[in-house]
Amino acid sequence: MANRPIYLDNHATTPVDERVLVAMLPYFTERFGNPSSTSHLYGWETEAAVKQARNTLAEAIGATPEEIIFTSGATEANNLAIKGVAEAYFQKGRHIVTVQTEHNAVLDPCEYLRSLGFEVTLLPVQNDGLIDLALLEKAFRPNTVLVSVMAANNEIGVLQPLAEIGQMCRDRNVLFHTDAAQAIGKIPLDVQAMKIDLLSMTAHKVYGPKGIGALYVRRRNPRVQLAPQLHGGGHERGMRSGTLYPPQIVGFAKAVEIALVEQETEARRLTALRDKLWQQLSQTGIHLNGHPTQRLPGNLNISVEGVDGAALLLGLQPVMAVSSGAACSSAKTTPSHVLMALGRTEKLAYASVRFGIGRFNTDEEIDRVGEYAIATIASLRQQAMIV
Repeated sequence: MANRPIYLDNHATTPVDERVLVAMLPYFTERFGNPSSTSHLYGWETEAAVKQARNTLAEAIGATPEEIIFTSGATEANNLAIKGVAEAYFQKGRHIVTVQTEHNAVLDPCEYLRSLGFEVTLLPVQNDGLIDLALLEKAFRPNTVLVSVMAANNEIGVLQPLAEIGQMCRDRNVLFHTDAAQAIGKIPLDVQAMKIDLLSMTAHKVYGPKGIGALYVRRRNPRVQLAPQLHGGGHERGMRSGTLYPPQIVGFAKAVEIALVEQETEARRLTALRDKLWQQLSQTGIHLNGHPTQRLPGNLNISVEGVDGAALLLGLQPVMAVSSGAACSSAKTTPSHVLMALGRTEKLAYASVRFGIGRFNTDEEIDRVGEYAIATIASLRQQAMIV
């Protein structure tokens, strides 16, 4: 492990916390029953475990257990929320509002619905990545059925004003969905106070297993109707058919439970590490992407003038594992749509680095990363001048 690069791509995924793994293990071999098989002990055990996990996730966001629908991850949760609302409410209206900087798991379903005749308004963002609430207000129409705004951006970490957006939607009887994949366990979330009607989350961004997520679906004031996107057995209140996966579900709940206990202290620690790294990196020609403080504690996204983006990532690889943007888009040859929405040039958007500082990163690692990154940037700029 000593020779492996320092892992700073915690927005792409996180390692499973050992405490989470310990909680999961019995449900692979000893308590392996199908939670829908309620006529014997094996089913009862896993049914009880799933019920407890549902309670944990509901408490984490101020919901009730019945409002938690398990999915394969945040991508499926986003698709279920957006397509499910569109299909269930199409007689009421066919207009959806979202934001240019959303994850593709929101943008692509919206584009799909556009191809079916729905109207989609893509709100721009300000230079700091925050939406302009005045523009949102103007975007509402009589036929608007859904607004989808992510809680925390996966590239620049910016935290949108969820409570204000939720109130605007509630005042107009429009449903409000938020992709909280990056936010769950890291910042306080309360679906009642924030008037959120649908909330997507996933385990693998918060030191839980991959392949499990959930969608919160409000049951009261208002009761949200969803058209299921998977049919087969009527699981999850008929909204998402498929045999539940108890080891993943138990792991998800344990990961969120740990994150909530440690949330305040971890946020302070990560913020200090992030600010320390930025102080090391901040110099002429290095730009901070996104709001300086209204962002995830462990997020730092920069663009570097005077260097080639591919050469920058290649130069950093021996010491650190970082990315230039979303993991699902890192292989694309186009610049980040998030950074372009901030007004960055294509060259700066290509020459960007996303540092995702996480639970297992240390102060000493951040010192090493900062020193090496500065030396690498200086070397690449020098080479560019010689050429």
